Amino acid sequence: MSTVPKVRLSGGLEICRVLNGMWQVSGAHGVVDNAKAVEAMQAYADAGLTTFDMADIYGPAEDIFGQFNKKYKSSGSDVPLQGLTKFVPRTGPMDRKVVEKALQRSMSRMQVDSLDCVQFHWWDYRDKRYLDALGHLSDLQQEGVIRELALTNFDTQRMEEITNRGIRISSNQVQYSLIDQRPAAKMEQFCLANNIQLLTYGTLAGGLLSERYLGKTEPTSRAELYTASLSKYKNMINSWGGWSLFQDLLVALETAARRHDCSVASVATRYVLDRPAVGGVIVGCRLGVAGAGQHISDSLRSCSPDLKLTAEDHAAIEAVTRRSRDLMALIGDCGDEYRS
Repeated sequence: MSTVPKVRLSGGLEICRVLNGMWQVSGAHGVVDNAKAVEAMQAYADAGLTTFDMADIYGPAEDIFGQFNKKYKSSGSDVPLQGLTKFVPRTGPMDRKVVEKALQRSMSRMQVDSLDCVQFHWWDYRDKRYLDALGHLSDLQQEGVIRELALTNFDTQRMEEITNRGIRISSNQVQYSLIDQRPAAKMEQFCLANNIQLLTYGTLAGGLLSERYLGKTEPTSRAELYTASLSKYKNMINSWGGWSLFQDLLVALETAARRHDCSVASVATRYVLDRPAVGGVIVGCRLGVAGAGQHISDSLRSCSPDLKLTAEDHAAIEAVTRRSRDLMALIGDCGDEYRS
């Protein structure tokens, strides 16, 4: 097993700095065979990548984790898994019973007695009952039901509002990549001042930030953008600066990758891992489909202490990203793309 670097969240939970993302089993990336998905998780755990990120709305993700967790524990391994899930309710009354019921469902599916980390998401800031939900979650954390209380796709303004109420937040899961650097505008600074880690997704733009797309014509058809991730992040590239500028970025990344004898994906991941306040990067795993696990070596390389991007690497990459549009001005703060 490799020594994967860890980060300790404010409640004491240690997680890997590269997390295995399970959005890919939600159904939006094609049909998933649950049994094969459970089987495929072993290779990640064997590699030392023991932290899995999921949500109550990611189809069978919690069930798949639960089945693997049971199997993994029975194998006698003394290296624990970490299961980070999300509570993503529809807006509405948020009394304690509603919150408890949701957490009990997650615990049952994940086959655990308490939850390592609950990352709360709310769809509509105009409905202030997210504060009620967070109050109950904070109480349940004090009672030991939750170890870490965290957020998903909350903006800086709302994070400040929540922390000012005395609710301790461990992390916020947001999009952060060479394409989308909005967290650097103001969220990063707030997180550093309040001991909050950023857990980032979209860091590889659904796989677009790879050698596979270097020198290729722009994908536009559904057949080419065949997963929810590819479609989502291609739209982000369009907003950021378009395919031609993206090709310039891939050239800069490939030059750095050759210099460090690694992949474009490893360079793109390392760049974000090195950003202030970033605790970990979530790399999606297409568990249960052909090729699952093929990116494990890239993930291990990206968090290896041997991979150190140089001033020359940064200068070449930033010469491209400086020419992009300002997504903070265009879209708003992190998570604003999910809200009207």
